[in-house]
Amino acid sequence: MIKSALQVARAAYQPKLPKALKGAVKLVDGAKTESVADQAEVAKLFPHTYGMPTITFESTDAATDYPVVNVGVILSGGQAPGGHNVISGIFDGLKKLNPANKLYGFLGGPGGLVDHKYMELTADVIDEYRNTGGFDIIGSGRTKLEEEWQYDKGVEICKDLGINAIVIIGGDDSNTNACVLAEYYLNKKAGIQVIGCPKTIDGDLKNEMIESSFGFDTACKVYSELIGNIQRDCNSAKKYYHFIKLMGRSASHIALECALQTQPNICLISEEVEAKKQTLGEIVDYICSVIMKRAENGENFGTILIPEGLIEFIPAMKVLIGELNDLLAHNDDFNALETQAEKTAYIVSKVSAESGKVFQSLPAGIAAQLTLDRDPHGNVQVSRIETEKLLIEMVENRLKVLKEEGKYVGKFSALNHFFGYEGRCAAPSNFDADYCYSLGYTASVLISTGKSGYMSSVRNTIKPADEWIAGGVPVTMMMNMERRHGKMKPVIQKALVELDGAPFKLFTSKREEWAEKTSYVYPGPIQYWGPSEVADLTTKTLIAEQG
Repeated sequence: MIKSALQVARAAYQPKLPKALKGAVKLVDGAKTESVADQAEVAKLFPHTYGMPTITFESTDAATDYPVVNVGVILSGGQAPGGHNVISGIFDGLKKLNPANKLYGFLGGPGGLVDHKYMELTADVIDEYRNTGGFDIIGSGRTKLEEEWQYDKGVEICKDLGINAIVIIGGDDSNTNACVLAEYYLNKKAGIQVIGCPKTIDGDLKNEMIESSFGFDTACKVYSELIGNIQRDCNSAKKYYHFIKLMGRSASHIALECALQTQPNICLISEEVEAKKQTLGEIVDYICSVIMKRAENGENFGTILIPEGLIEFIPAMKVLIGELNDLLAHNDDFNALETQAEKTAYIVSKVSAESGKVFQSLPAGIAAQLTLDRDPHGNVQVSRIETEKLLIEMVENRLKVLKEEGKYVGKFSALNHFFGYEGRCAAPSNFDADYCYSLGYTASVLISTGKSGYMSSVRNTIKPADEWIAGGVPVTMMMNMERRHGKMKPVIQKALVELDGAPFKLFTSKREEWAEKTSYVYPGPIQYWGPSEVADLTTKTLIAEQG
């Protein structure tokens, strides 16, 4: 395998650990926990894993002999920078606790557990992937572990390999599945523990015990670099408005973080749109008002950040999408229809009158995108809805009317972008490299001490890594009941942008100034500092041309 100069340099980086993980560890129980909502319903579904205490690790001088454990690891869902370091942390932790421990990777996500596809992860394999982006060490997948036959197939391969525990690295739905699996194996006395690790670049898997999902830091730095590059171009050409959609289906954490890093002219926050019950028309009017003010200053250019899930937070659209999710779940009648006109007529006849009006008012392209295949959780795939193009079209049409009325004197030309996959597999930032390694190492301790139904937790992360607090949090503590595929199911509650939180307040204190003025910040790349062979490396084209 040919490696870049960056890969070679990053391979030598040694992630930092919390003090408690550097030697012998003792576990300190906290208070017993309960779910964030729907306590009776969640407790009934999880009799073995509900109400467990939080756990904090502390250093100890007491020597401890840990039993031999074999562990299987699964990468679940979309990629996020740092996944390889979680696995590295698990491996190193297991080997330190007992050199006889083994680590296996199930290939292609949760489906690898069911289909018995795996590989042993040895030191030679692990060393090739330290501090690298991506999930390619074993691959990921979106197979949902929901059926008892799947759980039982998992038992078969675990018994064959002598696996005592499974670590599932994923987001809120994947960790919900991990807890369901832990509950099932405890009920069946299968002798298989299950531990989760918090992954998602969206940043919506967090609470008092999970301060950040891994990958968020790196992804935001990558997106902010790209936004900064566009803003530099924007301020140079002075003739385009750039509508930039950013990943974040259920929350606007990425958009908010990137706005704080780059200071764009406009950043829409989905949670604010929902709280103010704004319509699509009101959002368009706001964008036009900023464009008009800038035009008065002779500035016919700007940047506008749009969260991926914006359309789901517009109240009327949210109701429509909810009805569509229920209507189109496993709907063979709808799937048999061929033309968009037939599909529109069918939907209008089945949804509420108000939702029918909203659906008919949408541009044909957006309406069609709302009826595409659902994701594995039964929800509309908002990444396929071109919200940025919808807003450009509506803003353009509104500005034409305003110009005819003599209220707008500028020129409007727009370009659209969607930054998503660009950030999911980047080489992890120092923070994510350290954080992920600590999460994996923490998982190895939870396993070696017999815990199941817990998520690896590392807190106090604004301090140096030596002061981080490692431990575990019961997954049931984060759960509530939500409607999925038309049925109420237990899921980890998503963390949305808090409108009374400090980050949003900081943003709102600055956004009027950013709207009217050109106050762009250009963050630059993550690897700005480093050894000369990385930081000063020129293009491969120039190297080849000059030998």
